[in-house]
Amino acid sequence: MDHLDQLEAQSVFILREAYRKLKPLTMLWSLGKDSNVMVWLARKAFMGRVPFPVMHVDTGKKFPEMYAFRDEYTKKWNLDLLLGYCPPVEEMDPTLPPAARSAARKTVGLANMIEANKLQGVIAGIRRDEQGTRAKERVFSPRGASHKWDIRNQPPEFWDQYATPHEEGMHIRVHPLLSWREIDIWRYVERENIPLVDLYFSKEGKRYRSLGDSDITSPVESNASTVAEVIAELETTKTSERAGRAMDHESEDAFERLRVAGYL
Repeated sequence: MDHLDQLEAQSVFILREAYRKLKPLTMLWSLGKDSNVMVWLARKAFMGRVPFPVMHVDTGKKFPEMYAFRDEYTKKWNLDLLLGYCPPVEEMDPTLPPAARSAARKTVGLANMIEANKLQGVIAGIRRDEQGTRAKERVFSPRGASHKWDIRNQPPEFWDQYATPHEEGMHIRVHPLLSWREIDIWRYVERENIPLVDLYFSKEGKRYRSLGDSDITSPVESNASTVAEVIAELETTKTSERAGRAMDHESEDAFERLRVAGYL
């Protein structure tokens, strides 16, 4: 097995463990490269058919290309799509910086969907290499009844043994891509020929490394217009993957506050 085979096998194992232990279960589908890889892995894990709903918590501010992709591939991949919506920014914590306050809408929208659907498990496509706070996560990460993450009291995970406590009102976040790197995602996309939103590819010297809301996400300078060119660029770039995310240029404390409160 090569490196991608090992990552794929580990992720498939995690997805099957989540499906065996946690019901009701859903997978978050943000329409970005990581969540598309995650859906692809789930289709492999379960013989071509994702056996649980995929959920898009919609801010109403995604790029038009992302909505078009969602509509097309919901049908092509025969997905059971759950749509959740976010409250207005005026209802969010006013002490947060502007971009973090906008992003907080997803935290509340997700919490509302978890409660409405009484979810025990939520599969999310975060990776440790994306951001410092995410590097502290577990593969199976318990969230309390208030959806908060107790960053200082996480269960140990030895020998692929994952804790799934079932206390009233709590749920488990499952992270099958936690050990992947950005370049692993792209190499897997190339190997498997996984469809992506075309915003990831250069137009007029710019492309998006990470996709979020259109009003708080910016492209980076790049001439990479194919998957192979993106991979070649990532092998040498020193620019952060989330350089185009406005929230990541605000205080680190703001991001950690959001993560503890239930942000993805």
